[in-house]
Amino acid sequence: MPHKEESTEFHPDQFPPFPDDPQQFPNVILETISLQKLDAGDPTERERAFQAFKGRGFVYLELAGTENGDTILHGADEVAKAAEQTFALPLEEKLRYKPGNRELFGYKNVGATNADKAGTPDTAEFFNVSKNDMLAPDSEMRRARPSVVMEHKPLFAKYCRASHATGMLIMDILADKLGVLREEIRQRHRIEDLAGDHIRFTRGPPRKTAEMPEIQTPSHTDFGTITILMNWLGGLQVWSTSSRHAGPLEPDVPGSWLWVKPRRGCAIVNLGDAAVKFTNGVLCSGRHRVIPSPGEQGKWPRYSIVYFVRPTDHSRLKTLKGSGIPAAEDQEEEGVEAKEWIYRQAMGLGSRHIDVT
Repeated sequence: MPHKEESTEFHPDQFPPFPDDPQQFPNVILETISLQKLDAGDPTERERAFQAFKGRGFVYLELAGTENGDTILHGADEVAKAAEQTFALPLEEKLRYKPGNRELFGYKNVGATNADKAGTPDTAEFFNVSKNDMLAPDSEMRRARPSVVMEHKPLFAKYCRASHATGMLIMDILADKLGVLREEIRQRHRIEDLAGDHIRFTRGPPRKTAEMPEIQTPSHTDFGTITILMNWLGGLQVWSTSSRHAGPLEPDVPGSWLWVKPRRGCAIVNLGDAAVKFTNGVLCSGRHRVIPSPGEQGKWPRYSIVYFVRPTDHSRLKTLKGSGIPAAEDQEEEGVEAKEWIYRQAMGLGSRHIDVT
């Protein structure tokens, strides 16, 4: 196991396997969807994806075989190494990059959010790197970033483009299945427009004890449209019962927590609350949380790399028209702007000191 004084701690080739004990560590069964087949228009694969996103809202996405998939698969390791360098900065320097008022991007320190209704502080730190900043010329960036982030800007920009394109491919497929014009989705997610899209890299510390859980990220549903996660150690858990209702911290339906085993060569992809809103509850935003890794894996710091595809800031969150979508109760619904929606959702997640996303 690595020690604090060592220069590196992200060594996926050395990580122990996920425990093979379904009684102690019950894990969820997710569909494995091939990105290559989705990209090729395979009708069976597209239907499987549609059913999975209507059901639990989570899938394994097999990445090999497409340019964007290969960029995510191999780029995630490089982003994680850059993340390690960022987290190794002195705390006082990292705190210089805490988000400002009603801001989404920057550094979240350990203990900045509540892990439960009792107010227990969380144990993870993360850094949100804006998609728009990474795609803009340096002179047009809207906020300062640590030098290590700027040094890796081309890497982050390439990762943003590949992840965004992958998310939009999936949303095109779901739009087709629901009888929604693709442009209705795409105009709300143009990569060049200002939005809450970002890469988040997270570090969860090793376990302090063998007992569970030390919650690193509290129970929640994602706020945006679609999320693409790369991780190497266990820790992600999903609630066993699907729900169509977002809510802070605690599940709203009976069930239990199930582990999501990392799968080599795959991203874990899930929908967010905006996708549920756009489809009036047809699609599912699965509830999840993160706790320290199980068994021997828990002796290692847990890194994860996430890309969030979110509606553009001035898009309005409302039910879209489509043959597979029930009509909204309010036919004159204007909807709240996405930037305000994200802020409201973040405030419901138990922020103690900053505006989390």
